[in-house]
Amino acid sequence: MSDTTFAPSAVPQPIPLGQILPWAIFAGLLMLLAIYFIGAEEGATSLFSGTYVHEFVHDARHLLGFPCH
Repeated sequence: MSDTTFAPSAVPQPIPLGQILPWAIFAGLLMLLAIYFIGAEEGATSLFSGTYVHEFVHDARHLLGFPCH
């Protein structure tokens, strides 16, 4: 048996908020855009004519509990 112990030399460093914040804002805007298209893109609030967007996100609407029919 060996008396050697594992002592890691690398210590994890915290990521500064200034580096996380732009990515968090970007991800939040993408999520809001996705929720809009899944939840509100039909009928009077439709940005695109036709039912292409509605049919593309149809299953996601049901999965997230948005009324559809």
